[in-house]
Amino acid sequence: MPTFFDQPILNSPYYYPGRHWELNEVGQPTQNIIEKRRKAEFITPVPPARGQPGQGALQLNTSGGEANETYELYSSINAVRQAVDIWRNLSPANWQVTPETARLLEFWRNQSGPIRPFFCQVEAVETLIWLTEVAPKSSTGKTMLERLAKVNADANPDLLRIALKMATGAGKTTVMAMIIAWQTINACRRPTSNLYTKAFLIVTPGITIRDRLRVLQPNDPESYYRNRGLVPQDMLGDLEKARIVITNYHAFKRRERLEISAGGKKLLQGRTGERIQTLESEGQMIQRVMAELMGSRNLLVINDEAHHCYREKPPSEEQPAKLSADQKDDAKKNTEAARLWISGIEAVNRQLKVAKVVDLSATPFFLAGSGYIEGSLFPWTVSDFSLMDAIECGIVKLPRVPVEDNLPLSQSQAPMYRELWQHIKKEMPRTAQQAKALSPLALPAPLQTALDVLYGHYAKVYAAWEAAKLGVHPCFIVVCNNMATSRLVYQLISGFEGPDGQAHHGRLELFDNYDQFNQPRALPRTLLIDSGQLESGDALDESFREVAKPLIERFKKDLVERKRDARAGENLTEAELLREMMNTVGRPGQLGESIRCVVSVSMLTEGWDANTVTHVLGVRAFGTQLLCEQVVGRALRRQSYTLNDEARFDVEYADVFGIPFTFTAQPQVVTPRAPKPSLHVHAISPEREALEITFPCVAGYRVAPAEEHFTAEFSAESRLILRPQDIGPSEVKAAGIIGAPVDMSLEYLRDLRTSTLVMELTQHLLEAHWRDGNGEPVYGLFPKLSRIVRQWLDGGYLQCEHGTVPAMLKYKTLASLACEKIQNAITRSESKHRPIH
Repeated sequence: MPTFFDQPILNSPYYYPGRHWELNEVGQPTQNIIEKRRKAEFITPVPPARGQPGQGALQLNTSGGEANETYELYSSINAVRQAVDIWRNLSPANWQVTPETARLLEFWRNQSGPIRPFFCQVEAVETLIWLTEVAPKSSTGKTMLERLAKVNADANPDLLRIALKMATGAGKTTVMAMIIAWQTINACRRPTSNLYTKAFLIVTPGITIRDRLRVLQPNDPESYYRNRGLVPQDMLGDLEKARIVITNYHAFKRRERLEISAGGKKLLQGRTGERIQTLESEGQMIQRVMAELMGSRNLLVINDEAHHCYREKPPSEEQPAKLSADQKDDAKKNTEAARLWISGIEAVNRQLKVAKVVDLSATPFFLAGSGYIEGSLFPWTVSDFSLMDAIECGIVKLPRVPVEDNLPLSQSQAPMYRELWQHIKKEMPRTAQQAKALSPLALPAPLQTALDVLYGHYAKVYAAWEAAKLGVHPCFIVVCNNMATSRLVYQLISGFEGPDGQAHHGRLELFDNYDQFNQPRALPRTLLIDSGQLESGDALDESFREVAKPLIERFKKDLVERKRDARAGENLTEAELLREMMNTVGRPGQLGESIRCVVSVSMLTEGWDANTVTHVLGVRAFGTQLLCEQVVGRALRRQSYTLNDEARFDVEYADVFGIPFTFTAQPQVVTPRAPKPSLHVHAISPEREALEITFPCVAGYRVAPAEEHFTAEFSAESRLILRPQDIGPSEVKAAGIIGAPVDMSLEYLRDLRTSTLVMELTQHLLEAHWRDGNGEPVYGLFPKLSRIVRQWLDGGYLQCEHGTVPAMLKYKTLASLACEKIQNAITRSESKHRPIH
């Protein structure tokens, strides 16, 4: 019998998933295979840390309310699934659907060839068809529709929303195309029916997805209907009659029609005049966004990544859960986005009439700030093909997370790299001004070690892909919290130019943007991107322009060379260029083909579909598990869709550090805690000011050495011990809930030559401790200091324990510690016969 280590994939992606791995009461595999489909339920697709309990019970408010509704919702989803299963197995004569629908169903279910719909894609459309055409004809179906109407009346007044939950990478775009085909063909051949429409509004969370979904237009050169054979040839003509508008929700924001200052408005208004209305009206906004659909009725709205769209619940008397500053910021942004999105759809419904709204998302959960329990599933969800289902069908990569490291258990019960941010956040810059004063080489040691450990495994994957001649590179992504952090991480990884104009190579060789001649590469290997601004279409801020300008100019030049047209880059905006670069990562012959590493501000939460991502590092706080899955989802898209000899996909892995990804998706009620009492220490009266104790402020001291010769006196205090608990784990075991684990370490750093380390430490020692009266390093002392640095290294005063290596002294923070030990030894020797200044 296979085990989940060597054969995690149990099912074909194209047929009913009739097997699953059994999980015990704490959510971990028992290695038993259950010969039936997994029920829809909360499932954690990653293992807990070694030595810690598993998923455990749901932490819910069991007294009633939304928590109990969560259980009922999954019971409803399973009931709909069972009804669709029974209906699917009937003979076509008993399907109770139109002949056109029956034709499409048989075509999708029985299609063969290299491109055909996955079972999960067909099931999602089947569920919508069953609710539309079949459910109204039975008492069971009517009961389910009544429940759907009730939850929508509570959460979405005047709208009928239906949510289809599908794991990231399961192919939501194909599902959209199938829904449009089913609706349009029926509407063309049954013009009097109000169940179908030829008018579609597709709303996306950003420009990236909006641009990518052009394949849903029947006349697009890459149209899915033709290229993927989703519709029989004799029905393609009907699709030309579909009217489809694809927009990002930001377009719903009403714009100014008159560019005028506040003072100008008051002047026009006059002392007693009516208020000047310069904003678009609701009708004008709709005319601008969807002119092609004006005059249409009975619209079908499709929301892609619909977890951004909901009407927040009115505040309740219950005290809300306490949020951190980062969580409050995220909650505010989420609420504003959701309000704008749902308000736009409500406006369309008032003006044109919306028949129904179909929501597609891997994570249709309410976010913090919604007024609902954070992580609650949308109550209008009717189907669920979860990430665990997708893993067992091989449709997505298997995420592996740290489960064990070489830190003492007493210090860290969970692996440090499972939630890296909690260990480094106090040392990270919060503003651009703070970042300017910090060298990339001075980033916290645990962050640099995490990069090295994960990069060491990436280098092995890179070598394997090169040996297999795949023609593309694996991609490593780093997700940061702000521009200040991303700029430093980007420079550390890819190299930077110092204040003196000297080029510093990137710490990670395969991501270095400088060549052997210290010149910027014509095609950079690492890309810095602000996905938040690119998705909204906003202009780039000044700090981003400053950092990304060399990349922008190089890629404009490259575009001209590729197209052999001097005007090719004339009308391209910077945002368009960067978006194109990001969208083509891992695609040979396109702008992003050379990119091996992407450092992102914001989260790359959705809309980025590079299928070559193999490694992810999170350098930010993750307030919700929904955010975790969104970011991890960028790495889950498969690289190969070739079936093996068993008609299944081979397993592919994505290794994830720094993202506390457990995704129980459990709505949790947090009990508020009273703040701890604080004590204000101060003088009780002015008369006591005379008792104030003051101390002199010593800026520092230095020993003036003999210019011709000086020595160092090493002692026990000169010893520097590198331990994982101080600088981050040097050995990590990563594993998925199923599939093979992997050991990661710093083995690749052991090849650093001692002479190279001596040179770099000496340079650091000079710059930190040996400067002249003008503040310039005394480079003439380099030979003498390098001799002392080598004495320190050869004398065994550097001790590397538990997998740490001398090369870690390349970290500026550790180099500073080492140089301080060496400088103290020099001072100890020279102070016996030299003056102290």
